[in-house]
Amino acid sequence: MYWLIGSLVVIAMMGVLAVADSVAMANNPFLLDIISAPILFLSLIIFSIILVLIAQLNISSTSSQNLSNGLPSSSKPPFRIVAYILVAILATGVIIGSALQAMVSHQKAKAAEITEPMRVQALVTVEGISDSVYDATTDSGYRQVATISHIAPLVSSLTEQELNSLTNSYLADNKNSLSIRSAHDTNDSNTSTNNNNGGHAKYRVLLNAYPKKPLKSSFGKPANDDQLTRLNQLHPGDQLFMSLTLVPLSTSQQATDNPSGFDSYRWLRGRHIDGVANILVTSTSTVTNASESLLAPSADSYFQGFLTRIDQGRWQLRQHFYKNWTEQTTVEQQAKAVTLSLLTGDRSLINRDTKDLYQLAGISHLLAISGTHILFLTIMLSGAVVLVFDRLCPLVYRSVPRWQVRWWVMVGAAFIYALFTGFDVPAARTAWMLLAVGLVRLTLLPISTIRVLFALAILMAWHDPYVLWQAGYWLSFIAVALLLKYDDTSDRYVQPDATHGASPVNVFFKRIWLIGKRLFKLQFWLFVTLLPITLLLFGKASLWGLIINLFAIGLFGWVIVPLNLLAGICYLVSPFIADGIWSLVIAIVARLHELITALTSLPALSKAWLYTPVNMAIVLMVLLSMLPWLLPRGFISRWLALPPLTLLMMTVYANQQSLVTMPTLYVLPTGDHHVSATLLQYPIVNHEDASKNKNAKNASWLFLADHRPTTARTLPSSLTADKLSITLEQQLGSLSVDKLEGILVQSSSIGLTTTPITDNKRTTFGADTSELLPMTVAQLHGRLPISQYWQAGRSDRWHDLQQAYKVASRAKNKANINAQRCEQGKTWQLGELSIQAMTGWSKINDASVWDCTVAIDTSLPIRVLKYDASDPLKSSPVDAQVLMSKNQSIAHQAHNVSSRIILNADTHPRVWQMWSLLCATELSNNETLFNHTTWLGHSASHITADIVSQQGIEEVITYDDKGLEAVLSLSAKVETKP
Repeated sequence: MYWLIGSLVVIAMMGVLAVADSVAMANNPFLLDIISAPILFLSLIIFSIILVLIAQLNISSTSSQNLSNGLPSSSKPPFRIVAYILVAILATGVIIGSALQAMVSHQKAKAAEITEPMRVQALVTVEGISDSVYDATTDSGYRQVATISHIAPLVSSLTEQELNSLTNSYLADNKNSLSIRSAHDTNDSNTSTNNNNGGHAKYRVLLNAYPKKPLKSSFGKPANDDQLTRLNQLHPGDQLFMSLTLVPLSTSQQATDNPSGFDSYRWLRGRHIDGVANILVTSTSTVTNASESLLAPSADSYFQGFLTRIDQGRWQLRQHFYKNWTEQTTVEQQAKAVTLSLLTGDRSLINRDTKDLYQLAGISHLLAISGTHILFLTIMLSGAVVLVFDRLCPLVYRSVPRWQVRWWVMVGAAFIYALFTGFDVPAARTAWMLLAVGLVRLTLLPISTIRVLFALAILMAWHDPYVLWQAGYWLSFIAVALLLKYDDTSDRYVQPDATHGASPVNVFFKRIWLIGKRLFKLQFWLFVTLLPITLLLFGKASLWGLIINLFAIGLFGWVIVPLNLLAGICYLVSPFIADGIWSLVIAIVARLHELITALTSLPALSKAWLYTPVNMAIVLMVLLSMLPWLLPRGFISRWLALPPLTLLMMTVYANQQSLVTMPTLYVLPTGDHHVSATLLQYPIVNHEDASKNKNAKNASWLFLADHRPTTARTLPSSLTADKLSITLEQQLGSLSVDKLEGILVQSSSIGLTTTPITDNKRTTFGADTSELLPMTVAQLHGRLPISQYWQAGRSDRWHDLQQAYKVASRAKNKANINAQRCEQGKTWQLGELSIQAMTGWSKINDASVWDCTVAIDTSLPIRVLKYDASDPLKSSPVDAQVLMSKNQSIAHQAHNVSSRIILNADTHPRVWQMWSLLCATELSNNETLFNHTTWLGHSASHITADIVSQQGIEEVITYDDKGLEAVLSLSAKVETKP
């Protein structure tokens, strides 16, 4: 009953949040007025305690009555029936109350969120420390959680001087008061700078500022680098005026538009963010700072001031690590960044490459402040306190037992350190667990640790239902539960160690062997049991984690973390001693990074990622397979795990095969609306075709294009080759593509004249947009086998550039890839599938006609799906404009059933003008060969209505989901269908 009711509570809350978030629901102020979340939270706790007491008393009375009277268990006195009814009523009330708590939290979040984009001037109050620091040299942006108030619409651009004047006016209106009350009071009538309807509103937002060129607009321009660099110096609690662009969370990219599948909406909502604010201009003077606001006499300010002091300490420690940052190499920087993260949970200094390295190694969890960090600190401090009491005042133990002294010290240190690290779920779980387990021991209640853990998980969900959207919540509690279960079973069935009469050397090696064996079994147990939830949350899992965790966990747990915590304690007394210890820790971390890099770059073990689409049905099958091992031995036969395990293997195999059974063209999101990526998966069913492609089940082609028109000025792409190649590799892996037949870059490359630049930090290339896609191909070739590479434009120096890149990045490839020009008439044939270049004339000395549009011809219909990173199996068909023309009725009468998909990539009108002069007659003679022709391109295309008619195009799809101008000018009837 305990586990059943708890599971139903969690399921009910998750269901309410999912439904309320996916279905448009109007805000209900009446619900918020009559129901208070804190009162409902306390009511749920009281009902749960009563429910547990009744159930426990009922069980105790039943057992005692059966023992004393010898009654069979089937006989139920009337009071037991009443108890069962009360238990059913209370259990139903707890489940309904939990669902209601989730609904109230959703309604409160909806009532407080930003509903429409706007440009405003506002007073910004900094909360905590920033998620990242602004650095234009590494394209690192500034992200900071903050509260904005005194909001006014921005009707014209503001300068620093105008914002400084606004600050002086605000101080004058508030009589130069520097208290928290005057700074935060939303009911203050003296708001001359906020005489509008939105002046009293307050929002909790995520401030963003990324390196980019200034843009002129009617409302303002982004702040320059000097302004944004000053953001790194803002202390927690500082207040200053800014001009901002507010964006609602509902307009943020979802999983279907996000290349990585990361749901930014749920991540921000889990942090109780009401919207996103992009910084335009900041003032140079602050209204107040944290040290002054601590003098405020309001009741809430004392606790808030305590939290602010803790955040200030974290900020000062970051500044200590950030000292002389630019003078150090990337290896030293990232070793220091990881050391800081292991101490305070501050990941702001860790770059993308280091995060990717830890993800590939399967040890990203070590970067978070987990229970291990807090336990080590509390053990060290409690041991020191007990040692002092043993030496100086042992009489204390007459009043308080020694274990209680250790427990109180551990609880106090755990909560303070958890607050110091941001009080995230793993840290909070450890602190509350120490408190709860101590109370259970103090009161001698017969409650197991696993039940305490489960109760704590439900209490945290009741307190904040949105914690159920955090991956750390699930991984933390499930990992601890598995550890407790493993420890319980291993201790129960441990075999006695027969070392009597053996030599000391044999005993030593035998103990080492037993420790290593148990460590491997524990790691294998955690890896296998956490694999389903990891795949469900992140869509992939690193197989390297099974190997690297064997030594990484021990190294971090017994060497790096204790030394790091010791240095943190010494920093409070002597920073000089702390720096010496940190130097040793940084050196160890740097060597560890080199070892992991060497291991993960081994060519024989390059396939490190496991991509398997996982849904709740697969998770249920995994749980059913594990159930006989989770229950006590002998409770049920472990052979019962075979049916769900067999069904699981069949389901996973069927999911993998379903990705390659039908010809499919996936439109892959790239994060840039002008850069497109499409993947063609064509199954090989003919024996002759299979003989040409040995060890291949399908022919996969990747098409890349940059659709920025050369006739208009557009912003350069913010993508980098590193970022795009990693994204594409992950997407290909999730679609079970481990080999590419070819890559075709449709955008022209103007000579590729830029050479790589190598320094002691990183290898970079020219920022020319025309080189983004070729550099992406070069990096993909280092990760995936590629048979052919077609490049639009003049690629005379491609081979030399690729070789230089391989030397600089130390890529280990056995075979080189040779670039072939993508020119008009070039064809690749595999059975009934052909890929033909329709445009591209690189021999003409005019880059405007080098873009390569290709046609995919096949006798089988090809699905065009929009890739869903969260669940590739549920990728939905793209929206298309259907042209009902005469060509369609004629084509449907053709006996030769065939379809064509045209992948367009023109960036200049001359491309199709050249095609009209050279190729239109040839196409008009063969247009009836295709019963269905689909055009896939960008809405900025220069294709004309006449060419659309000549091509016999019946269906138009755009990468950016906008209408095509050439189609709108046609006189044919146009309708939209999915």
